[in-house]
Order: sequence, then C-alpha cells, then structure tokens
Amino acid sequence: MRDEFLEPTPVSDHEEVDEVGLRPRRLSEFVGQRELKEHLSIVLEAAKMRGQAADHLLLAGPPGLGKTSMAGIVATEMGVHMHITSGPALERAGDLAAILTKLEDGDVLFIDEIHRLSRTVEEILYPAMEDFQLDIVVGKGPAASSIRLSLPNFTLVGATTRTGMITGPLRDRFGLVARLDYYADDELESIVRRAAGILKVQVSAEGAWEIARRSRGTPRIANRLLRRVRDFAEVRGDGTVTEATAREGLRVFGVDERGLDKVDRAILGAICKQFGGGPVGLSTLAISVGEQPETVEDMYEPFLIQQGMLARTPRGRIAMPIAYQHIGMAVPTVDRPAVLFD
Repeated sequence: MRDEFLEPTPVSDHEEVDEVGLRPRRLSEFVGQRELKEHLSIVLEAAKMRGQAADHLLLAGPPGLGKTSMAGIVATEMGVHMHITSGPALERAGDLAAILTKLEDGDVLFIDEIHRLSRTVEEILYPAMEDFQLDIVVGKGPAASSIRLSLPNFTLVGATTRTGMITGPLRDRFGLVARLDYYADDELESIVRRAAGILKVQVSAEGAWEIARRSRGTPRIANRLLRRVRDFAEVRGDGTVTEATAREGLRVFGVDERGLDKVDRAILGAICKQFGGGPVGLSTLAISVGEQPETVEDMYEPFLIQQGMLARTPRGRIAMPIAYQHIGMAVPTVDRPAVLFD
C-alpha cells in the first residue's frame, strides 16, 4: 500500500517541543472524552458568566489519559494560574496551608494522586473547599488556639487512579466527579498527528495509525511511541515515519502487534510457563518478573485483562486461552478446576 502523507496539524507558535508542549491547552484542542468535555464546557462557561471560580473537579482514571492536561485546560479557559502539587508531597497540614495562602482569586489548585492525602491534611482541606476558610492551630497543649483565615475563592482539581480510596466526605465536596476512559484508535491517531506536527515529524496516515493502534488506548503511550519511532526513523531511515518504519521501529523497541511490551510478555510467560496457567498470587507473580506488586496491579494487569489474556480470581491470576496463543504456546487441553472470578 502506498503511504499517504498528512499535513501536520497546525499548532500555536508558542508551543514548546517537550512533554508540556504536547499537552492540549484548550478544550477545543483536547481529543476524545466527549462527554467530559461537554460537561466541563457547561461548568466553565457558567462560572465565567457569574464571574465566579469554577466548581471543584475530581478526575479519575488510569494513568496517562489526560487528567493533568484537563486541569491545565480549566486554568487556561478561566484565565487564571494553576498551582500543582501531589498527595504524597503534602505530608503536614502546614504544607497545604502554605499553598492555599498563596492562591489568588479564581486560581486552580491541582492535587495529583489526591487519594494519598494524609487524614490530617484532608481534614484541613474540608473547610477550605466548602467555605474557603483555613483553620490553623497555634501552640500546643492547653495554650493552643485556633485561628481561622479567609481564603480567596479557588478551584480544586483532584486527580486519582484509585477512586475507591477517596473518602466519602472528600468526594462529596467536589462539584463534578468525572472518569476518563481509554481512547479509541482513531482518537489516538489524531493525537499522534498533532504531536507529530509539534515535534516536526513527517508521518504518513498508515504510520500514525500503526502507532495509535499499539498505544493501549493511552495518549501518553502514543506520544512516547511516536518519539521512539521518530528516533528510529532518523537513525535507521530518512526521518519519515511510514507504516513500514513504524512497524520496524516498534519491533526494535519491543512493542508487539497488540501493544504489549517486554514486561507484559514476561507476566504472561510466567503464568503460562512457570505456574502452569495459574492461579498464582500477585506477590509471587511480581517477584517472578522483577516488579513491585503495585506496579503489576496498576500498570500492567488492567490492559491484559481488557485484552482477555488475564483474569483475576479469589485464588490468584490465571491465563486465558488467548494468552497462550499470543506467546506462541499451545492452549492446554487439560481441564483446570473451576474457579470463581472476583
């Protein structure tokens, strides 16, 4: 098939060629998440009409789907500054107080991994979100006293990869709770084309599609694969990303036809070969592939389960027939004892 080359998607002159530069700055530039964009456009437009700060927003979903980008878009659309921190970084109440007192009217405070906030910090956040008041305790023991400071109206945007770990009182204080879904291949192709325009990479329609369909439904992975294929094309080719170049480049960097990388295949190989198809516990599986259990559970298992290669059961992880086929093994004919899926 003859490669059809696409014109790079136009980008602003001030966009930088780095990870920040690849992030969309406006809702109109954000690809995918149609329902969330519609809801957010209404919320932001209503806030601007009233001359108020936007409601607090909680974004949930797997890593790499655009939660940080969406927080930046909220700040840009509202014409305010964004302050960025993370749950683990806010160890003491004073850490949060120092950030809150620096906010200006309407500013956006983005807290990544908000589910990892300590209980003490979370308690301080409640009145700040609801009444824009900050309670500070001065002194210790019987001489301690509480001082209440007024805060400017601000918008808190929280991001989490584990919605279930968000406490009910904190979740209820957000005006809009939204979940980001994995992207379709055609949406990822548009993202690859836009990134190629920013990075000044000449990419064919087939090359962009080849990268998109192996990106596991995740824009961050699509951008990363584009960079690696670009490097391959510049070193081993003429710098142009065609379908053949994309295929060969992804093969060199260990990304197969279904988007699985070295660790994905190691997980499947461990279950199918070392543990006879399972069930095998998470800790044992993680040790066998040299990864932390949390990494296996959060980063690799969701995609393998979505692809129908892996299943979680009360007794452990088991390999499905497609997993054997993918790693080139015959599907066992011996019946495994019945197991219940969790």
